[in-house]
Amino acid sequence: MTRVISKQSGQTWFPVIGLEVHCQLRTRTKLFCGCANEFGAEPNTQVCPVCSGQPGALPVMNSRALELALRAAVALDCDVAPWSKFDRKNYFYCDLPKGYQISQFDRPYCTGGGIELASGKRIALTRIHLEDDAGKAIHDRGPDTLVDLNRAGIPLIESVTEPDLTNADEAFEYLTRLKEIFQYIGASDCDMEKGSLRCDVNISVRLEGEELRTKVELKNLNSFRNVKAAIDYEIQRQIEAWENPDETAHPVQETRLYDTNRGVTRTMRAKEDAHDYRYFPDPDLPELHVSAEQLERIRRELPELPAARRARYAEQFELSEYDASVLASEREVADYFELAVRGSGRAKETANWITNELLSARNERGPETKLEELGVSAEALAEMIELIAAGTLSKSAGRKVLAAMIETGKRAGVLVVELGLEQVQDTGQLEEWCRAALVGQDKAIADIRDGQQKAIGALIGQVMKASAGKADPAKAREILLRFVQEHG
Repeated sequence: MTRVISKQSGQTWFPVIGLEVHCQLRTRTKLFCGCANEFGAEPNTQVCPVCSGQPGALPVMNSRALELALRAAVALDCDVAPWSKFDRKNYFYCDLPKGYQISQFDRPYCTGGGIELASGKRIALTRIHLEDDAGKAIHDRGPDTLVDLNRAGIPLIESVTEPDLTNADEAFEYLTRLKEIFQYIGASDCDMEKGSLRCDVNISVRLEGEELRTKVELKNLNSFRNVKAAIDYEIQRQIEAWENPDETAHPVQETRLYDTNRGVTRTMRAKEDAHDYRYFPDPDLPELHVSAEQLERIRRELPELPAARRARYAEQFELSEYDASVLASEREVADYFELAVRGSGRAKETANWITNELLSARNERGPETKLEELGVSAEALAEMIELIAAGTLSKSAGRKVLAAMIETGKRAGVLVVELGLEQVQDTGQLEEWCRAALVGQDKAIADIRDGQQKAIGALIGQVMKASAGKADPAKAREILLRFVQEHG
């Protein structure tokens, strides 16, 4: 449990944090109509009588959205209700043309479940419910507010945690793992820049032995970094407010926004309670019924999830915690790694080439680039690793070959010949390079005899430089050590 010592009073405060994460589902159409669920279209071009709230228009449930929502529930180990219902959440805002949001109130489609952090702490879920998204209000285009209804009606799942989090780092890790799971199962692309994943934070602080104090909601945080920064700021703000002798300065139940430019939170509006929304069952939509057979099918079809893959990579391939975490964080990368290992038989080397070289090359091209778009298949990478293991190619030359593979799409075997990068195995040539490296190196020779390994490394570096990376470093090392022993 995180403790925060007040700089002003020296009292110990305990933060209490819960998260509400809104995730757009990856469907072809919206939740209750046939309009396209696509980002980036011209404003108000993906709108129909249903999602624009025209009188007499009737919603029809998107079965694909329910399928993806159930995948999320099963992946998070939730209890899925055999039946649930939709409710109307009534409020007026310019981006909500119906005057209400179709959501779930007292009968959500699933409850419970949770995510385990690396520390072993489990963050429990209260519920996940299905709802349709609101449109988008645009306030920064002059004196008027513009409204784009393309987003209105897009299917969402909102996952709500118990107040189990106690600091910003836990919130960041929870969101990272939740995002991984949703992407793994194909439920969402979780692209925060496009609004596919949005986070609200409920936060309060209390003294030891106290019940929960007044909570404040931080609304619409659009990056994990902003979530961390907003939580850290709000904890300190609330502590200072509670310690203010003027009770009118104490925290009140409200919704606040995080100002990224100033690094502060500010009041948005008074926080509503459930009764303010006047929930009632939607009369136009039937109850949702989920069978045990449907859930079992979904459970069978789910891929191995990232946490399970991390554990397996550490055990089966003896990878470090870092390597296992990087490789398992994205399903595409994990699948690529396993295919490459199947071909090369060398897990650690394969992990190094992917994490150090391929992912760097992918990131240079932009965040949306896929590994497959680099033009280096898993089988092609395995072939290159085998050439290095066989002594045909040095590691330094391997980097040049990989860069050429990305640029040309050619296989490593072809490029080794074209670029003249075959590793030199000829003993005579290697001895010539090694003799040259030892000239004038009496101190290095003495250091090597004294067991200082750094000195031999520097000499090998000279051999590799003279050979333009073609020398076999293992053989060069053997020859250098032999020459040192023979040195008179």
